[in-house]
Amino acid sequence: MHILVTAGPTREHIDAVRYLSNGSTGSMGYALAEAAQKLGHTVTLVSGPTNLSPPDGLDCVSVISARDMHREVTSRFPEVDLVIMNAAVCDYRPRRKRALKMKKQGGGLTLDLVPNPDILQALGRRKKHQRLMGFALETHQGLANARSKLERKNLDWIVLNNPSAMGAERVDATLLTSKGVIQEWKHRTKRQLARQLVLTATRP
Repeated sequence: MHILVTAGPTREHIDAVRYLSNGSTGSMGYALAEAAQKLGHTVTLVSGPTNLSPPDGLDCVSVISARDMHREVTSRFPEVDLVIMNAAVCDYRPRRKRALKMKKQGGGLTLDLVPNPDILQALGRRKKHQRLMGFALETHQGLANARSKLERKNLDWIVLNNPSAMGAERVDATLLTSKGVIQEWKHRTKRQLARQLVLTATRP
């Protein structure tokens, strides 16, 4: 099976040196890519900026912004069997990036933000034979929000977690399926969870 995994954050530049981003380290996505490779699958890893090194022999595509990731993932989508969308993609970007560093001025600063492409939703609309697994990091009403995302984006599975997962070695996660099944994992290392998720998503 050919599996595409996304990992890490995206960066949305405000000017030549500043950007909007988030706290994703990419460790879960890299664990997923490693698990898929060890289980014998062909793996493409599309990664935002991280301090991690991909496993040897892996096809790794480095990106910066959400639009970069959208382009790379959607262009490869027809060739893959499964997409595991773990990347923490920024929902918004500045309407325009300033070419020079902005100088500090008195008073406040207002940023004009516009939505980024919704990669998972685009894949959900286009999928034929492909399977899709998404992630939902929620601070409240987790199950309801995850279930809504699962249905809206035409996913096969969604993994629910919370902000404590960012940078943590062990995590709790809840898996929801399009068939209404819910499965929970507690205090698993990211490598343990990654193996379970890949096994789940690649069963016949």
